[in-house]
Amino acid sequence: MIFNSIDFGIFFFIVFVLYWIFFKNNIRNRNIFLILVSYFFYGWWDWRFLSLIIISSIVDYIAGKKIYENNDNKKRKKWLLVSLVVNIGFLGFFKYFNFFADSFVDAFTFFGTNFSPYRMNIILPVGISFYTFQTLSYTLDIYYKKLKPNNNIFAFFAFVSFFPQLVAGPIERAKDLLPQFLEKSRINYELLRSGLLLMAWGFLKKIVIADRLAIYVDNAYANIDKLDNTTTIIAIIFFAFQLYLDFSAYSDIAIGSARTLGFNLSTNFKRPYLSTSFSDFWKRWHISLSSWFKDYVYIPLGGNRKGKTKHIKNILIVFVLSGLWHGASWNFVIWGFLNALFILIFDYFLGKTDKNIAKRIFTSLFISTLWALSLIFFRAQTFNDAIVMFSHLGDANKDIIYNFGLNSLEFSFTIKLLIAYVIFEIFQEKFEKIYEKFNSINFIFRWAVYISIIGIILFFGSYGIGLNDNNFIYFQF
Repeated sequence: MIFNSIDFGIFFFIVFVLYWIFFKNNIRNRNIFLILVSYFFYGWWDWRFLSLIIISSIVDYIAGKKIYENNDNKKRKKWLLVSLVVNIGFLGFFKYFNFFADSFVDAFTFFGTNFSPYRMNIILPVGISFYTFQTLSYTLDIYYKKLKPNNNIFAFFAFVSFFPQLVAGPIERAKDLLPQFLEKSRINYELLRSGLLLMAWGFLKKIVIADRLAIYVDNAYANIDKLDNTTTIIAIIFFAFQLYLDFSAYSDIAIGSARTLGFNLSTNFKRPYLSTSFSDFWKRWHISLSSWFKDYVYIPLGGNRKGKTKHIKNILIVFVLSGLWHGASWNFVIWGFLNALFILIFDYFLGKTDKNIAKRIFTSLFISTLWALSLIFFRAQTFNDAIVMFSHLGDANKDIIYNFGLNSLEFSFTIKLLIAYVIFEIFQEKFEKIYEKFNSINFIFRWAVYISIIGIILFFGSYGIGLNDNNFIYFQF
């Protein structure tokens, strides 16, 4: 079930009403209700894969207790290993089995040996990368003695499967989200209002802007041989914004819907295209994943504490793993490797924030440009397609801008939407408490904004028969 569907609208309305009428006063019954509706939400896609979530929940609930109860380091490591083997095992099998099998075949073929191993027809479970990392953080935090195990099994199962962020994050830490399942729910008007506004804002970003950009991007990447210099640059820029708006829209809807049920989720994006360095970029982009890799991979490897050589190696390891996390393809590995190089090479010069406006603009444009170029590997289906995209940057212009799904009127409207959004983000960067100020302004003006957002979604949304698939991009991870 996807957020931008009629099915989810009906589902969420029923859940919201039942939740606040029947389940707000009893923690146990509320958590059981959340588990059931979350399983229904996930099972709507394919009920068979619910078994993976249930097994991961059982294993980590038990492993967390066993790690905490044992003082023997060997036994603690044994139970941590159980958690890692089960969770990483599921992730590795469903996401990477065929990738590594194909890679071995390619390697042997390169050296002149041909063989055809058995290749399985494996379906990738939606959201497995997200909920695997979320439940793993629970046992890892207990192992590192940062967290005590939870004794309420229903609260833990609700934490693992919570439907707003189950499929595409944010990847929540147990220490932040799990305690909220042990508290009584109380209707908070401010939380409810901000949640609904954030959901509406997310739908606007997804349906009005991101899905419109997707039309051009999908057509461009489906017809790479027909691109020229101008259309290639447009496709690169459009995808950089499509990816950001699409994923941040999902996060907005997830955070907003959780707020309407009385839960606070972590911020996942913070205007990354206004970054002052590549390190700053990764503190603003997919924050929950970046911090996960920092806490559970980069720091345990030694971070930057063991010399420059180890620091470089640790950065490369983290970003290559991050690339693999996104998908079973060498393109993602290359994408991760490039972003590691950006940090290692350019942050030496970009590390300090400068109050000079011209330099700040240049820095943000420089970072965003290199990021957008790296996304060619992220978006292209094959390595050869990515190389062809890069080769088109030197082609002569053929005046074919309107041949990729958007006519002149739609194309012009899309550009205006992007400009308006960038201006809004710059304004928000300058005045970070814009939402708090908005909530304090005149009641009539606020409702005029609410109605305007709904009207824009209804009248300018990119949807209808014959248009591209409107799934969220990060569903594939």
